[in-house]
Amino acid sequence: MRSDKEKPFRDESGNRSVREEALEIIYEINQKGAFANLTLDKSLQRSSLPLQERNLITELVNGTIRMQKHLDWVLALFLQKPLDKQNHWFLNILRMSAYQLLFMENIPPYACINEAVDLTRKKVNSSMAKVANGVLRNLMRQKDKLEYPPKHEPAYLAVYYSHPDWIVEYYLEEYGWDKTEFILEYNNRRPALEFRCNKLKTTPEGLVRILAEEGVDSHISPFVPWSVIINSLPGPITSLKAYQQGLFYVQNQASALAVPMLDPQPGEKIIDLCAGVGGKTTHLAEEMNNEGSVLAFDLYPKKLTILAQNAARLGITIITSQAADATQITYGEGEADRVLLDVPCSGLGVLNRRSDARWHKHQEDLPALLDIQRALLDQAARMVKKDGLILYSTCSTLKQENQWQIGAFLERHRDFRLQPLIDRLHFLPLRDEERKTAAEGMLLLTPGLYGTDGMFYALLRRLAG
Repeated sequence: MRSDKEKPFRDESGNRSVREEALEIIYEINQKGAFANLTLDKSLQRSSLPLQERNLITELVNGTIRMQKHLDWVLALFLQKPLDKQNHWFLNILRMSAYQLLFMENIPPYACINEAVDLTRKKVNSSMAKVANGVLRNLMRQKDKLEYPPKHEPAYLAVYYSHPDWIVEYYLEEYGWDKTEFILEYNNRRPALEFRCNKLKTTPEGLVRILAEEGVDSHISPFVPWSVIINSLPGPITSLKAYQQGLFYVQNQASALAVPMLDPQPGEKIIDLCAGVGGKTTHLAEEMNNEGSVLAFDLYPKKLTILAQNAARLGITIITSQAADATQITYGEGEADRVLLDVPCSGLGVLNRRSDARWHKHQEDLPALLDIQRALLDQAARMVKKDGLILYSTCSTLKQENQWQIGAFLERHRDFRLQPLIDRLHFLPLRDEERKTAAEGMLLLTPGLYGTDGMFYALLRRLAG
């Protein structure tokens, strides 16, 4: 620890280069525990930088944080002192610079190294600037012959693809080497940007056409017909007229499958027990043609405030919300035609969405999550009508949160059965394995298999008798 020699976080001049701006954000994340997405968004909202420079900041921050385990392994090869004994500014400068040298082919090495030296001189001292210069030049010369853990060992996958050991071990046990390596590689890709078309206002074809008029290059997903995949944007999403007019909602294709699986009908009463900011909640209302009622619960009032804003933008009027711990609700027994239950989970299916997510996941957190999921499932069972449906979903690939959780639920609730999903997914080009499980009532999408996030779904029907 060298915090006594670290300089203040802010440069009083207020004038910072793109790399210094990225460095400040990386420091906030690594040294102050800030969340990557929130810190990056806040910084870019304050910025008047052109789109190309904003994109570079985003890539530097997310790439450095995502690949940090890989970067630290490499840097340790060239540093005399252990990483935990290095000045924090110095180490983060080296990480960001190593990311550019190893993973950004469009960045000239001399530009990267020169600015790293300048940043080290500014944030640390001139002596350490010389060390930075030597380390990075050596890395540049030797980057094609770096030594990693032996390729046949799990440690290689953990280091090379920059994931916690326990996640790699889980994947290997569940999927074997080849599929694990594919998932790890997918988790390191830049996440796709996808819009769910608001059927209350337009069609996917119409949305693509309208977006094109605003300079957005997009195409309809071959996997989910109401999703539009964005190839390039001219500026921030919120500046688009199509966004302001409520023609779409930003949502991954795998998440956009949930509501069609539940198949809510106009006029029905639907309950969303874990609504969040309303991605799936608003989709429910759209599928119901804005007719009927959707009651949305979430533990956090701020999320429900955003949900209300999203619903208003999309032209939805049938959603009411309540801030509450959904496991503690005592009313509404047998009132819902259908219940959507998108439970809190480990999030192992969406590690590519947030660059720091993998570093916030801990195996010891799982038992508490399983208890919450179990309680929420029991609550959903209490609230749904006879012959009604529950759609259980997670963004996890863990059996404990998925197949095993559903199996335990069916043991506790003998008046429920799995309901086949296959007819509701006739448009999906599923492989035989997924087609078989969907016919039985469950669907697991592993990360990247269809170019989507990892998700799990199970459809449950309460018996009428």
